[in-house]
Amino acid sequence: MVFPLLLSDQPLRPAPWRGAPPGAHATRGGPGLVSTHTSGTPEGQVEVDPHRTRLRRLRRSVLTAVRMHEYELRHQKFKPAMLTLTYREVGAWNPRHISELLQRIRVWLRRRGYSLRYVWVAELQQRGALHYHALVWLPRGLTLPKPDKQGWWTHGSTRIEWARKPAGYLAKYASKLDSKVGLGFPRGARLFGKGGLEPFGRSVAQWFNLPQWAREVCDLAGRAVRLKGMGLVDRESGVCLPSPWRVSRSPSGTTLAERAWSYVRALREVAGPFSWLAHAQRP
Repeated sequence: MVFPLLLSDQPLRPAPWRGAPPGAHATRGGPGLVSTHTSGTPEGQVEVDPHRTRLRRLRRSVLTAVRMHEYELRHQKFKPAMLTLTYREVGAWNPRHISELLQRIRVWLRRRGYSLRYVWVAELQQRGALHYHALVWLPRGLTLPKPDKQGWWTHGSTRIEWARKPAGYLAKYASKLDSKVGLGFPRGARLFGKGGLEPFGRSVAQWFNLPQWAREVCDLAGRAVRLKGMGLVDRESGVCLPSPWRVSRSPSGTTLAERAWSYVRALREVAGPFSWLAHAQRP
């Protein structure tokens, strides 16, 4: 099955160092890492910004989830509703509130014969209160009742509108996280969530959310999960795929990355998940 590449925020292309000696072109910046500058860093290393890297990954995750929902519903008559959830009191946030609301909407839709599809993003208001922007896909002709009037959201007010450009709607709020992540967000608060994708859609979304180097060596069916200190691991086989980039801290406290090796022949002769591992080469 051919999947449209428009879902990616970057074109898929072979890495410039494929087939080159380990460390070659390392100063160009690591896939999945946002380079800041190379001046004053050791040869072969780049200085990266973990904060910007996290934000870029978050925005890509949000956009990919929205576009996958749109792709799966392309032949069905569904419309995305924009739902804003606001807290009445600044310190009233609880991690269960958003999940409890979504569960009530899920039950409401199930009684009408439909399943819940959603993507949400958290935002911090200037007054310091957290609130949510959510997209919920509804069949045409069905209107979601206001959660505060329905008693589903008793923590403040809600607003519902129809979204003509759902990806742009959530991307706007995801972009606002640049200066706010870690500054005022409640401890343990999730920044975004998604649900309701079909198995193929979940697999595609997971693949697009991998680091660039991993997208170049994993085939679409590969279901990889991140394990701290190990890298990516195939859920079925348990095969570990370590990152070819080594991240360290400089004496001044900056984060540095250096290419340690390359996975070669990554996009050729792929027969199944991680079948290309036999071609991996290390120095």
